[in-house]
Amino acid sequence: MAKADAWGAPGGTAFERREARSDGLAGNARLIAEPAYRRLLAAEPLLRRSIPALIIIFLLVIAALRFLSLMNERDDVERDAKAILSLAAGQLASSISVDAKMAPGATQDLLEGISRQGAMGRSHVLAVTDGALKIIAVTPLSTRWEGRPLDGIVQGGQPLFMFGDRAGVMEVSIGGQDWYAAVSLASGGKGAAAALVPQEAVFDTWRKTVSLNVTLFVLTAGVLIIILYAYFGQAARAQAADRIYLEAHQRIDMALVRGRCGLWDWDMVRGKMYWSRSMYDMLGYEPCDTMLSFGEVDEIIHPEDGDLFELANRIVAREIDHIDQVFRMRHADGQWVWMRARAQVIDPEAPEIQLIGIAVDVTEQRHLALRSEAADLRLRTAIENINESFVLWDSAQRLIMCNSKYQQDNGLSDRDVMPGASRTVLEERMLAFASERRLANTNGQQGGVTFERQLADGRWLQVNELRTRDGGTVSVGSDITQIKLHQEKLVDSERRLMATIHDLSLARRAEEERSRELVELNREYMKETERAEAANRAKSEFLANMSHELRTPLNAIIGFSELMEQALFGPLGSPRYEEYATDINGSGKYLLGVINDILDMSKIEAGQFSMDQEEIDLCPLMRETVRVISLQAAEKSITVETRIPDSLTLFADRRAIKQIVINLLSNAVKFTGQGGRIAVRARNTSSALVLTIEDNGCGIPKEALSKLGRPFEQVQNQFSKSHAGSGLGLAISRSLAELQGGALKIRSTEGTGTIVSVRIPIKKSTQPVRAAA
Repeated sequence: MAKADAWGAPGGTAFERREARSDGLAGNARLIAEPAYRRLLAAEPLLRRSIPALIIIFLLVIAALRFLSLMNERDDVERDAKAILSLAAGQLASSISVDAKMAPGATQDLLEGISRQGAMGRSHVLAVTDGALKIIAVTPLSTRWEGRPLDGIVQGGQPLFMFGDRAGVMEVSIGGQDWYAAVSLASGGKGAAAALVPQEAVFDTWRKTVSLNVTLFVLTAGVLIIILYAYFGQAARAQAADRIYLEAHQRIDMALVRGRCGLWDWDMVRGKMYWSRSMYDMLGYEPCDTMLSFGEVDEIIHPEDGDLFELANRIVAREIDHIDQVFRMRHADGQWVWMRARAQVIDPEAPEIQLIGIAVDVTEQRHLALRSEAADLRLRTAIENINESFVLWDSAQRLIMCNSKYQQDNGLSDRDVMPGASRTVLEERMLAFASERRLANTNGQQGGVTFERQLADGRWLQVNELRTRDGGTVSVGSDITQIKLHQEKLVDSERRLMATIHDLSLARRAEEERSRELVELNREYMKETERAEAANRAKSEFLANMSHELRTPLNAIIGFSELMEQALFGPLGSPRYEEYATDINGSGKYLLGVINDILDMSKIEAGQFSMDQEEIDLCPLMRETVRVISLQAAEKSITVETRIPDSLTLFADRRAIKQIVINLLSNAVKFTGQGGRIAVRARNTSSALVLTIEDNGCGIPKEALSKLGRPFEQVQNQFSKSHAGSGLGLAISRSLAELQGGALKIRSTEGTGTIVSVRIPIKKSTQPVRAAA
């Protein structure tokens, strides 16, 4: 409040203060509100009646004076035009007399030189004739008078042809139009010089002046008549003006309140400020008729938005004479309201400085601008992060914005892509395209323009340019390199297709035979489909059987291990626990064998079983395998006979051959009764090794032979029901044999025995063998 006092104290009460401000808002309002029609009607009645007569007399005097001036001006124009024609004809005749033997081309040059001198215009015609008054040279050539008699062209100018200069300048007729003409005869009667000009061209400027004066006179008379009419109508309208003013004042107050706008009057000398009612409403304060002090207003202005005292000092120092500033003011509820204040010093030369202005609530616009700025930032971020190049030009083809992808594709630096850069200049700095092609647009001109461009690095871009509503251009470039590569492949494929079609046309006769083959293949396909469905059912049955095979050993392992853990039969080490441990070991080995078979079969079916071929000596391998099975055979008193030559070799996978033999021997031991016999033989054929394992076990029913060797297939009969197993041994063996290019065959008679033959090629394969999925 100390700063406010420095600017002056209030002068009297608020009512007296507002009455004393004759140059402020209140004084102006009273001046306007005073009944104007009373001041107009207070004039002398006689003077008001004489005003129309005075205006008419004034107009007549002005019209007469201007008419005389224009007529004098016309005489001057006519006199000047005749003088120019007389001088031009005389000068031309003198030049002809001096150069009597002048060539025709020189005469034409002389005419053009004289026409460019002095006050000659484009409408003037200069002509030179011979002694018979036949025109030999004329300017301008557009008249087409050359070669014609001058006295035949000019009508009513006979004195000119007889007396020459003495006849002066006469009015003649040419082609039905009035002309001024002057003729000067050369000495010795050798020719004549003529200068002519249309009267229309002479008075053209004067007529324009007359038209302008008439127009101005009519406008002046019309304005005076309108003023006269307004003079008498003003008295009638003045009375209504007071009523209109009051209504307008009320509307202004309402508009200020509705428009979130307020009026304020700042008396700089006394440090007081007047606010309209709408100002108080915008800020939520209770309206009052008293003047606000300088400090009271400064207290509700946000300190970060400027110093009101500093602004007042600049105004007092005459540095500025107006205000246009945005700042925040505290609302009655404690919130900050954004205001835009505009004010102007009423009289900069007055000793007492006073500002009158308005304040508008721009809080909503401010928040909208902040949201717009955030949205613009999000838009720019999104454009920067897209995979396509993007550029936007305004209606004058100046750069508005682009992303870094556009810069990379065109080799532009950050300095090149400054906003406002010309598109023409920018395209000159771009890297040259390897090729460019404009594509046809099916949507017409409104659909934009599409280009295909190949960059210098070999990449292809498809650029789509569209017009914006404000006349600008937006361009989006997509990388179509892969599409172009595919197109090239498609073209190549099309060529191959055409060649194939040609081949097919040559093979048309074989279509019927191929159709029959397709029918046969369809039959085979149906058989294979039925076989696949049967295999699927077999797998489901296998999984149902395996649930028992897997659970039984697991239950044994878990049950016996719990008994041993709880020591129900005394401390560990007793004979019963040793029997339990033996059962656990046997169940674990059995479970491991089943799982290994399942895993091997799954690996083979998944195509992940690889085989490494090497040279194998079969005899030691077979002896080792028989030794593994001999313990199981000895338990059932089964005799195993081997007939294998000592020198028998082949190229195969050692692990696969060993697994095949073990699986087949295990099956033979499993399904051969007490005291049975198993024979193992091997022999060479022309290109393969044939391994045969024969037993005299329970045999296989004839109807079940087709199922053997399939994955997850088991054959159950009265002889094999007690033998547990996964059913994958034969399937694994057959698959391993086929992976090495061989085959597995089974012959069996129920109750007699089974013979299993495995055929393996002896020659080494040139490529590593993998299981087919």
